[in-house]
Amino acid sequence: MLLTIVAFMAIALSAQQSNKEIGLQLWSVKDDMGKDAVATVAAVGEMGYTFIETAGYADGKFYGIDPVEFRELANKNGLEFLSSHCGQALPDEAKWDETMKWWDVCIDAHAAAGVKYIVQPFMDGKGYGSLEDLQRYCDYFNVVGEKCNAKGIRFGYHNHDKEFEEVDGIVRYDYMLQNTDPKKVMFQLDLYWIMVGGKDAVSYFENYPKRFEMWHIKDKKEVGASGEMDFESTFKAKKKAGMKYIIVEVEDYNYTPLESVQKSLEFLQKADYVK
Repeated sequence: MLLTIVAFMAIALSAQQSNKEIGLQLWSVKDDMGKDAVATVAAVGEMGYTFIETAGYADGKFYGIDPVEFRELANKNGLEFLSSHCGQALPDEAKWDETMKWWDVCIDAHAAAGVKYIVQPFMDGKGYGSLEDLQRYCDYFNVVGEKCNAKGIRFGYHNHDKEFEEVDGIVRYDYMLQNTDPKKVMFQLDLYWIMVGGKDAVSYFENYPKRFEMWHIKDKKEVGASGEMDFESTFKAKKKAGMKYIIVEVEDYNYTPLESVQKSLEFLQKADYVK
């Protein structure tokens, strides 16, 4: 594993010519992270990514590594540990206090790591059920967002495609935007999943300006490979969206995961509309 990554890093050096701020969601290389997190983070830094978003928080650690140590690992390789995907499903009343304690530990670990954003990338079945339960989710996210704010961290929600279905004549995603406090909850828009859900990102930027501080740049496989994603039009509306950070995520591959995320980065580095 280590030899493979070292050899790959040599190839990746040419990708460092761009100074664009582009992050990587480490779920894209989850198997590599599971085998050798240290070498994988080094490879991601060598490619030319400038920050990372994790998907490996558990029990106060990131991929089994102490928060401060993981931050130092990222920084050593030229990466900012900016953001993290994690969370808990909506608790019932009996488990509310337990869940709030989980969040306290989680937020403290992220604060120790210097993370700026915590993003929950899922809801359970209740979130895709009744409007009443979706409102409970909105209230829950507002509470979590307030906890994050108290520690200097921004809380957000990451969509998939089901959020664009309707319940009682209302699109779930619209309802969430209308019933969460912008001071407590931002939205990390996945550009691929909103397309799969049959909606237009730019329309959401017009209707809910400044709510989309982070974007996941995604395609069917490597970013730009399908030719079906209109990234250029979306980027033209980035100010309206309030976009601050873009993050590559690859979940299906034509190559090895490390090669796939490098090719995705190279596509965005060459794109004139990404600035």
